[in-house]
Amino acid sequence: MSAANTGVSEELFARACGVIPGGVNSPVRAFASVGLTPRFITRGEGCLVWDEDGNEYIDYVCSWGPLILGHRHSGVEGALREALLKGTTFGASTRGEVEMAEKIAAALPSVEMVRLVNSGTEATMSALRLARAFTERNKIIKFAGCYHGHHDSLLIKAGSGALTFGVPSSPGVPEDLAKNTLTAVYNDLAGLEALMAQEGPGVGFEAGFETGLETGSEAGSGAGGPVGSQVAAVIVEPVAGNMGLVLPEPGFLEGVRRLCDDYGALLIFDEVISGFRLGYGGAQSAYGVMPDLTCLGKIIGGGLPVGAYGGKREIMEMISPQGPVYQAGTLSGNPLAVAAGLAMLEALRAEGFYEALAEKTAVLADGWRQGAQAAGVPVCINQIGSLMTCFFLPADAAINEGGRVRDFLTASSADTERYARFFRRMLDQGVYLPPSQFEALFVSAAHDEAALQRTVDAAYEAFRGL
Repeated sequence: MSAANTGVSEELFARACGVIPGGVNSPVRAFASVGLTPRFITRGEGCLVWDEDGNEYIDYVCSWGPLILGHRHSGVEGALREALLKGTTFGASTRGEVEMAEKIAAALPSVEMVRLVNSGTEATMSALRLARAFTERNKIIKFAGCYHGHHDSLLIKAGSGALTFGVPSSPGVPEDLAKNTLTAVYNDLAGLEALMAQEGPGVGFEAGFETGLETGSEAGSGAGGPVGSQVAAVIVEPVAGNMGLVLPEPGFLEGVRRLCDDYGALLIFDEVISGFRLGYGGAQSAYGVMPDLTCLGKIIGGGLPVGAYGGKREIMEMISPQGPVYQAGTLSGNPLAVAAGLAMLEALRAEGFYEALAEKTAVLADGWRQGAQAAGVPVCINQIGSLMTCFFLPADAAINEGGRVRDFLTASSADTERYARFFRRMLDQGVYLPPSQFEALFVSAAHDEAALQRTVDAAYEAFRGL
């Protein structure tokens, strides 16, 4: 159906702009990069959502990933109703927290102990503090285009909303803190190896995207030993989802693991997107690479606010009250989120669940590729499991190595104006996509054959209109 009526959403957005910065409470909700005002969603059911104007959409945002079962799944909703009757929060320990930690530890092969928090941002922030304490080092390495939350240490050449709005390094991040965050290039193992072998303490934080090397003014001074010996942790999205979907190339994750071992640094997997999305054991099981610490996000709460970080026992035992590293949160592991999450995790254990989800997404990806080819529109569609991104390639795709999107440089060269036109055409046909070229699309178990076919048909029309 056509989504033509927008008056109520536009009115609400005008009101929001008067009391909320930019009219939204998270930049990824803004529609500025696609030339529209945000749709205000009022309800969801299965794979569908409706906005305040009564328009119906097939939803491929899925609350940015956690609604892997779709909206209002009966098991999740039932568990949430039952928990609500007992109270909302106690600021005290509950049985559900223990059961959630046990399930996470059983599912992820690298995790022996878990601490529940309130968000993915809290999880990565806490994991970095723990890594610095455990290694007694200050520097960290991240990869350009990977987003790990909005805390200061990691808002350096970030992805997600920071990339969408062209602000890869946020004002307000102190230079003294930023200098301890080094940036490498995703899928450039040689660049990471050269960075860690580089001598001297004067490494800055402006990345050379072409080589993966840092370019601090004192680099190469020879003082202080190799950079790798000063690094507490390397943090990475094992499957990058915040510059659009970018897959690790063969040997990349294994190589990062080896370099961390060589220099005594911890490896942190940010599985806020990939955890319980790619499979019940996350990306670490899919690729067979074990991190020292793992960060998880809202998917473990069935869509409610929650997060977690976990890893090896000897590392996790440094957290207060057992150890000296302080981290706390009144609502951490709150009973509503834990109840919903436990019900969702149980549903994910159904035989063939992830295989069926991957097949649905592959149908979508193949249909879009055929539609783009028929229309003569150059695209690169990256897909794994239930994750997908359609990158609109620039006219000169040579810089994309013949149309491959494999890192920050090739992702950020995508034609965002063409994506915006495609997004608008899809929205007019009742298909709700991420309002940014640099976000992943999510498929849920609730997306049935009819919804997928409607989406493929809409894409054919949208590509042809470009």
